[in-house]
Amino acid sequence: MNRRQFLSRTALLAIAPAVSLAGMKALAPSALTLPEETDETICREKFSFAGTAGLEKRPIAEVIVGVGRSFIGTEYTERSLEEPGPEHLVVNLRRLDCVTFYENSLALARCIKMKKTTFDEYRAQLQCIRYRGGRIDGYASRLHYTTDYWHDDELRGILKVVTKDLFKEKDLRRIHTPVNFMSTHRALYAQLADETTFEAIKKCEDDISSREMFYLPKAHVQAYAGVIKNGSLIGITTTIPGLDVSHTGIAVRMDDGSLHLMHAPDIGKKVQITAVPLSEYLARNPKQTGIIVAEALEPQ
Repeated sequence: MNRRQFLSRTALLAIAPAVSLAGMKALAPSALTLPEETDETICREKFSFAGTAGLEKRPIAEVIVGVGRSFIGTEYTERSLEEPGPEHLVVNLRRLDCVTFYENSLALARCIKMKKTTFDEYRAQLQCIRYRGGRIDGYASRLHYTTDYWHDDELRGILKVVTKDLFKEKDLRRIHTPVNFMSTHRALYAQLADETTFEAIKKCEDDISSREMFYLPKAHVQAYAGVIKNGSLIGITTTIPGLDVSHTGIAVRMDDGSLHLMHAPDIGKKVQITAVPLSEYLARNPKQTGIIVAEALEPQ
């Protein structure tokens, strides 16, 4: 058994303790082996183990955690959506960054809950949550900033931003920085060489900056760790000028009750759960200031 097979079996055992040993043997190795497979093959495997584990009967937050755990050990890649040419739906389940990790976990979980488990249905769901209004209409139609991503998905009933619901108002802080990282670092984005696209991105940034956005400072995260639900989406705010959020992941409640972060950490690393609780992870990163939280809604 190679390492990827081991990780896949471990992930399944973690999310589906009710599956019998006989059931596990029936799944292995065909449904769980993960050599350099195609994205379609990996997608089908996710749906296969979800069906065996009966995930469609569980709350969507638990499904997100289950799918997320099945990605543990997946290689990290940076800027995975920045491909040349006209804007199109990029699918990459073989290598993930922090955004594509949580968004693919969410997209697959929604498909599982809706019992829409073909590769084309997964692609449609991924497009739905990644693009403004679910429609691809040029580079600026992609939801590049986390608070904008969540704002648009909330308008369409995909998730709910619960930062102000979970935490006391006195402990919250407003994100004051103007959101303009892309327009002020234009050279980093090949698509922004086009003046029309550049102006469209600036308009999106102005719209984001005009909204009231609040976060919970990291000094308070431990005090509130008990109210953050397993499977919540976590956005980590930052001191980096022009950014609202610099990192994302999925909240995971461990057996001892502590709250950790499941995420795609950085170059050279793989999808993992933090070795320390979320509050301690934040404390170790000086550029991280706090968190925003969203909860996926049950798909209709």
